[in-house]
This record gives sequence, structure tokens and C-alpha cells, in this order.
Amino acid sequence: MIARIWRGRTRESDQNTYFEYLQRTGLKDTPQPPAIVVFWVLRRVYEGKAEFTLISLWDSWDAIKAFAGSEYERAVYYPEDKKFLLELEPKVTHYEVLQSG
Repeated sequence: MIARIWRGRTRESDQNTYFEYLQRTGLKDTPQPPAIVVFWVLRRVYEGKAEFTLISLWDSWDAIKAFAGSEYERAVYYPEDKKFLLELEPKVTHYEVLQSG
């Protein structure tokens, strides 16, 4: 199993609007099981910003590549992301899941 982690930050005032937008775009386009085993959307607010962390557990590298393409470490963005996100991180992080509980 592979964990794919993406982070993005918005202004605190945009936190709910961005989450609604995220539900209509990236979360809606995310593959369903069995490609993705588990999907979490985390948010924390601090210092006037809202940080979103998306953690998805995938069943294989092939499933990730089918979603993200051959440059699977590149973050996937949508047209209006620039309107909300304070910066566009170029890459996501992947981890092999060695054990879960």
C-alpha cells in the first residue's frame, strides 16, 4: 500500500469555500476503491491561514500513475486552485505503508 500526501494553505477566511471547491474538484475526481483504500482530508487553522492535508492510501503504484500520470510525484491542480491557495506546492509525498493498525 502507498500513502500519497498533499498539502495546501489558504487564507483562514477561505477555508470553508475552498473545502467546498475541493469537494467539487479533486475529491470528486479521486478514484474509488479498490484503487484508493482510504482517504482523509485534514484541516488546521493557525496564524490566519488554513492548512489542508490530504492523505490517500492507494493499493499500488500503478493506481497512482493511472490517476496522476507518468509524473506521478507532481501535484494535481485544478483551474481555480490559484484563486484560493497561497502557493502551489509542485510535488506530493509518497510513503510505503509498512504497517497499519
